[in-house]
Amino acid sequence: MNKHLNRRDMVRMTVGFGAVAGLSACAMPASDPDIVDTAVAAGSFTTLVAAVQAAGLVDTLKSPGPFTVFAPTDEAFAALPAGTVESLLLPENKDKLVSILTYHVVSGNVPASRLSGSRGSIDTVEGTKLHFDGRNGVKINNSNVITADITASNGIIHVIDGVLLPR
Repeated sequence: MNKHLNRRDMVRMTVGFGAVAGLSACAMPASDPDIVDTAVAAGSFTTLVAAVQAAGLVDTLKSPGPFTVFAPTDEAFAALPAGTVESLLLPENKDKLVSILTYHVVSGNVPASRLSGSRGSIDTVEGTKLHFDGRNGVKINNSNVITADITASNGIIHVIDGVLLPR
């Protein structure tokens, strides 16, 4: 009898998940995924996505934008001193986390071609400037852009090999 109940529950769950998936597919627009969904799908930004969630910035980065995000990989976060990420994810450090994350975001579309071949600075959503050097590859502060111009429905992602910290 227990086997029969488990099987019935499994069928209910399968049908339920199928219905939810079907409704979700109908409700989703046919456009490109936004910055958050693009980062989630990439699979190499789990720490960044967790930080964005902890900071309450998901809705902002899902809004129309456009935004340019300099997105550190999981390896970039892992290179921070031990305990840094865990500390930043604590509720009492939310303001600091928001500051760090918004330092990685520029309002508007900033393709790599705009940064290549020159040096300069660009304003961040956090309120200070990022410095770039595009004369030999593209560096943002002391981090390298390792993959450029990943397009999303609401902006551009540039993958970087370091976490940017406001001064």
